[in-house]
Amino acid sequence: MNRTKLLAARFRAATDRPYLASALYSLTVVESRTVPTMAVDRHWRCYVSAEFVDRLPVTQLAAVWLHEVAHLLRDHHGRATLLPPEQRRDHLRVNVAQDAEINDDLLADGQPLPTDRVDPAGLGLPTGLLFEQYLPLLPASIHSHDCGSAAHGEPRPWDLPGDGSGSVSDVESQALRRSTAASIRQAARGRGTVPEGWRRWADSVLEPVVDWRRALSGAIREAAAWAAGAVDYTYQRPSRRSAALRGVVLPRLRQPVPRVAIVIDTSGSMDDDALATALAEVGGVLRAVGIGGNRVTVLSCDAAVHVARRVSTVGEVVLAGGGGTDMRVGVEAAVAVPDPPAFVIVLTDGYTPWPDEQLVRTRVIAGIIGGAGFEPPPPWITTIHIPS
Repeated sequence: MNRTKLLAARFRAATDRPYLASALYSLTVVESRTVPTMAVDRHWRCYVSAEFVDRLPVTQLAAVWLHEVAHLLRDHHGRATLLPPEQRRDHLRVNVAQDAEINDDLLADGQPLPTDRVDPAGLGLPTGLLFEQYLPLLPASIHSHDCGSAAHGEPRPWDLPGDGSGSVSDVESQALRRSTAASIRQAARGRGTVPEGWRRWADSVLEPVVDWRRALSGAIREAAAWAAGAVDYTYQRPSRRSAALRGVVLPRLRQPVPRVAIVIDTSGSMDDDALATALAEVGGVLRAVGIGGNRVTVLSCDAAVHVARRVSTVGEVVLAGGGGTDMRVGVEAAVAVPDPPAFVIVLTDGYTPWPDEQLVRTRVIAGIIGGAGFEPPPPWITTIHIPS
């Protein structure tokens, strides 16, 4: 296989679309005589046909790189498992619908995809839809290239076994999706242009389930009446009323942004999806309270606190654990500091004991991720249910 040509195409794709570079370089190349073109599995391994590389110019190979990594970023194999059985049965038809979702964005971005591509407009279909919407609209007989198990979710003959060397775990996949989405959002704010489809995808990934800005602002207003230091006077920015009183400087009333601690349940009952959901909510909290001064402390806790650190980005969060569950330990550690937080947010599946007594100066918010049948937190803990 002409590996130099293949990697040159990936370099071109990453250079032209730098917000996708991290995802592109996370793919491990595997030469295969079985795969017809290029295909990916859920562990971020890209299987490549040597004949396919020889046949396409570098510009088209670069577009195919973008197409394949899009299957992984958009979690097509995970979404395919949620389809009704009668739709999921024809996995190649599902692949066509997924190609339509990706290609309308790539074509709008001017990418020179191969001529045998799936083009929604060429099929007389609207653009900008998700593959779940395209699937029932497809013609009765249609086919496309097999993009691999990372697309439709069905194991392929060329797939390597398990998640061995060169593979990316499910938690790492979620982190890659979020970091890529953040790069897209940043690029969209700059002078560069980002296709509308990628912007919509990034917004859907980055938006948390819980509107933490609204939840925290309401809790702050309520806490202002009793939380020590929630409202205070400062001379750093004098009051505007000072102008009416010559020679008198009046202080301004201020309401400082509260310190927040987040306790993440890392016990054995928290699967990869639940941990990924917890990380998404951490990102929402960081955007809600701001990151100046590293105000957010994140604690990884199962039956003991393994890591406690102040963070300003989701990428700085360290998850450790895997044992039993006791979120009381995490809450106690969060408030056992010289300057206790105003709020402790516990992200858990709910299978944990809770503190018996209400905390004096700290509000506790429980974000229950997925699950059912657990013992609900006591009434003094604000409970929010978060689908995984």
